[in-house]
Amino acid sequence: MTPHLHKQYPELESTLPHIALGKSPTAVRRLSSLDSVAADLWVKDDSEFGDGGWGGNKVRKLEWLLPDALRQGRRTIVTVGGIGTNWGLATALYGRELGLKTVLALIDQPMDEHVRTQLERLRASGAKLYFTRSKGRTVLSAPYILARNFSGRRPPYFLPAGGSSAVGALGYVEAAFELAAQVRAGELPEPTHIVTPVGSGGTVAGLALGLRLAGLPTRVVGVVVNDTLRLDEPTLSGLAARSARVLRERGARLPENVTPTGNLDIVTDYLGPGYGHPTPEATTAQTLSADLEHLTLEPVYTAKAMAALLDMNGQGRFGRGTVVFLNTNGPR
Repeated sequence: MTPHLHKQYPELESTLPHIALGKSPTAVRRLSSLDSVAADLWVKDDSEFGDGGWGGNKVRKLEWLLPDALRQGRRTIVTVGGIGTNWGLATALYGRELGLKTVLALIDQPMDEHVRTQLERLRASGAKLYFTRSKGRTVLSAPYILARNFSGRRPPYFLPAGGSSAVGALGYVEAAFELAAQVRAGELPEPTHIVTPVGSGGTVAGLALGLRLAGLPTRVVGVVVNDTLRLDEPTLSGLAARSARVLRERGARLPENVTPTGNLDIVTDYLGPGYGHPTPEATTAQTLSADLEHLTLEPVYTAKAMAALLDMNGQGRFGRGTVVFLNTNGPR
């Protein structure tokens, strides 16, 4: 299927390669059991995105990142994440299918059953693992890791955590066009807000840019779940601006009067003790979502974002609009 970005900007077809790794559009449905007298709650379930319904929001980014690496003649990807990283696992597995080797620098995070399972999957994925333990040691180790993983004379293709580069964020510019098409088709009302976790920033930056390009006034509410990265509004607006610049440099004729953001709200009240640490509110939201809506969340990202949505809705902070929860949950 031709991606919405190429339909909207056909001039990008020869300059911005894309590889389909998932089936779109992902489903939208009303969360009737979690609804209230305040906002009308919906979900767009990106947990089903990816080959065989595996991978979640990371795969939307990889649809643009992996062909960009191949376009540059790279054979190895170097990236970073926690020891339970969904991003690293998705990169290793989807990259392997395209003949790309993945090298991961792994930072410690609180250990639970979810993280143990992920770590075993990482060990079995074929990726080369470096246990760098902390952000500081990862920064210090980066030159060594990059130097050790050249493919011939080709340097590795380096990606920040979560694939949140200017190219990676295009996966959620694309998702915004997809959501706009679903609104036009009458599958859901035009949302006033879309709520999603912020782990590395690419998802919300791409959504913020994409919604403006698609002509939707929807505000993006990013719930910060990671305290190891700078994830404030100016930083994420900057990422959206860099994605817009990539589109223009590759030939897209974007409207000159469309700014990259201005529709982005960053919420930091639901992080708890830190990245990967569970919170009672997130545990409750995870249980309610499973029991009432058959919606599978995980404790690090999506359960905290759902806890924020339910609390903010209970406070009336969304008014009586339509609020979409973007479920980014990946590996099962």
